[in-house]
Amino acid sequence: MSEPLRIAVIGAGPAGIYAADILKKSAAEQGRDVFIDLFEQLPAPYGLVRYGVAPDHPRIKGIIAALREVLESGVVRLFGNVRFGEDVTLDDLEQHYHGVIFATGATKDAPLEIPGIDLHGSYGAADFVSWYDGHPDVPREWPLEAKEIAVIGNGNVALDVARMLVKHPEDLLPTEVPANVVDGLRASPVTDVHVFGRRGPLHVKFTPLELRELGELRDVDMILHHDDFGVDPDEETLKQNKQILVISRVLDQWRQRETGKASRRLHLHFWSKPDAVLGEERVEALRVERTRPAEHGLEATGEFRDIPVQAVYRAVGYFSSPLPDVPFDDLRGVIPNIAGRVHDGSRPMPGMYATGWIKRGPVGLIGHTKSDAKETIEQLLSDEHSWWKPQAYDAEAVPALLAEREVAWTDIAGWIRLDEHEQALGSPHGRARVKVVPRDEMIAVSRTE
Repeated sequence: MSEPLRIAVIGAGPAGIYAADILKKSAAEQGRDVFIDLFEQLPAPYGLVRYGVAPDHPRIKGIIAALREVLESGVVRLFGNVRFGEDVTLDDLEQHYHGVIFATGATKDAPLEIPGIDLHGSYGAADFVSWYDGHPDVPREWPLEAKEIAVIGNGNVALDVARMLVKHPEDLLPTEVPANVVDGLRASPVTDVHVFGRRGPLHVKFTPLELRELGELRDVDMILHHDDFGVDPDEETLKQNKQILVISRVLDQWRQRETGKASRRLHLHFWSKPDAVLGEERVEALRVERTRPAEHGLEATGEFRDIPVQAVYRAVGYFSSPLPDVPFDDLRGVIPNIAGRVHDGSRPMPGMYATGWIKRGPVGLIGHTKSDAKETIEQLLSDEHSWWKPQAYDAEAVPALLAEREVAWTDIAGWIRLDEHEQALGSPHGRARVKVVPRDEMIAVSRTE
């Protein structure tokens, strides 16, 4: 092909940026030039790394340095604050590109179908995470009114939510946490946070690092229940896994700790399956059923208990949102695909690909998106016969289209300005940055308006 390959990527989180980087390098190995445009609905890039990782996790946020290197290397153009399906459509993309890679991730909470889950005081963890991470599209205030709170789930998100709820806000001040979040947490009357998992302590989904961080919280007692331990007949086998062994040792150390002196308590409950959220108009308690190991997983015991709480956060996984004019599997929450090629029923959709969580569901860590993107790019580059046939290349065609539609889009230079602005806000206070939250302010700084 004489003209360069042109690809649009929808979503500028890790999945989209890694896909762009791998596409550029793979195309170069074939002696092919490629132009890549990244479209992101938020004014700033990095997706879940910026808006899904707790602010007191600077080590994980270090991945931004690698992502920024890709953005600033000239590999891509960034069109931020552009909504797919509204500001730019699938038909538009087909006019200007040979194909599109969807990398929109999973940002909604997976449902939890138990009675009472819709009571006032019941929340999805994803919404809470978006609030404390300063997402521009969620309200600036959060109803932190409960003294006793339940968190349902045993993954890293559940621990992040529990930690943010019980942590003293003064200990968040060195981080990039927005000012409105600190104010909200300061007003919280919380004394007890309960975390519930259906399985035993050696079947948890969180990592040893996440668990250790809980034990380092100031003025917070870790409360474990001795009857949750020694239940699983496979304990010794499980401990052959190095990660599980570390988790077991951490939990055993906590069980030996003296408690009763801290002003806040974090309770870890295992073998506890949520059965119902109780209350008339708002949350008053969580009913859980005791579980136990069975030959093929878990079985219920019929033993119930009610834990008084005034708020419930479900952290049972993320779920993707459908995109306009793109096939979607409502049951699995993904774009139907085979190895990254988008399919509609039994047939592949020419020019359409997927990567990241919208491709495979919300499983795996950020690093897994690299191998995921590699598979998708291999399919794309082998599909020259089925690429779209766009108009002749014009570098100004897409900017002109967005300008005609009065879209205030942001680019890489604009992101650098916003990044430097946030760092300048944090510098007088000894902080790495103070995150700008309102969308219009992000746009104004990015576009120097």
